Amino acid sequence: MTAEDFRRIALSFEGAEEGSHMGAEDFRVGGRVFATLASKREGYGNLMLTVEHQSAFVEERPDIFLPIAGGWGRMGMTHIRLAPASEDELAGALHVAWKLRVEKNKKTTGRKKAAETKSVVSMAVVSEPRRAKASAKRVKTKGQLPGK
Repeated sequence: MTAEDFRRIALSFEGAEEGSHMGAEDFRVGGRVFATLASKREGYGNLMLTVEHQSAFVEERPDIFLPIAGGWGRMGMTHIRLAPASEDELAGALHVAWKLRVEKNKKTTGRKKAAETKSVVSMAVVSEPRRAKASAKRVKTKGQLPGK
């Protein structure tokens, strides 16, 4: 497989778009990255996986999959060696990364909506005492003559 195959397959998933970050091509769904070609010069594609998925891929095919070095790799980011990978292996791995991102986007959207609702409720609760206090001031001063 090649970087062009990686791109073609990544863009075949529903909602997938190509973007770029710091000069490296990336592939996003819902505005969030699920794969990149940041290491294509070294012959790799990069997949955003969970640690568990990474472990399973590396265990099954250590000749094709390896964790990205450092902290990113410890979080599940995984290289796929493009040249020895079959189309089925590449498509399967990209599909897993895409699906994980879609599922994570749904969770994040749900939390974001809950936070927005909570924020609106909090604003109403906070502003209510202010309204009551302002209303009380108007009642006290109503009907009083200036200077008295």
